[in-house]
Amino acid sequence: MIRRLLAALLVVLIGTAPAFAHLDPVEHGSFMAGFTHPLFGLDHILAMVAVGLWAASVGGRALWAVPSAFVATMAIGFAAAILGLPLPFVEPVILASVIFIGIMVALALPLPTAGVAAVVAFFALFHGHAHGGEMGEAGAFGYAAGFLAATALLHAAGVALGVVAGRLLATRRGLAATRIAGGLTALGGLWLTIAG
Repeated sequence: MIRRLLAALLVVLIGTAPAFAHLDPVEHGSFMAGFTHPLFGLDHILAMVAVGLWAASVGGRALWAVPSAFVATMAIGFAAAILGLPLPFVEPVILASVIFIGIMVALALPLPTAGVAAVVAFFALFHGHAHGGEMGEAGAFGYAAGFLAATALLHAAGVALGVVAGRLLATRRGLAATRIAGGLTALGGLWLTIAG
């Protein structure tokens, strides 16, 4: 199972590139432009899946509360961007989110759900602001609905990976698989920082 998780992460790393993060909203529609935006940006994929993994590692109500905090605050960051409210260091904080959340998953520290939700909400503000700044000619509502839906799906994928790793594998092996995924996420964030 660990090999499958590593292979899946490798496919994501190879199959995505930030340069392809934008579809033309005139040709594809605002919803699809928004939906594909996080799916073609490696930084977004790593962060969103890691949020789900972190939620799964905390368990209980974190399974829905942590991703919900991210999505809700992401919408606020998006609104701030389209209203022209500046937010400093957007791209560096997005890269920091990949590294930090990956490290937190790798460490598997026992943290309260509210604390984890607050941390991911902080990072979500910057992710949402970035989406708003890159909206282009898309309609705000369709674009927002698209990237929020894609974000929720990526969170769900992370939660599912974490839950499967925890339940189908022996406890120690499941924890190891999740920790390895977190470590690889942090390394991916470092690679994006250096390569960028």
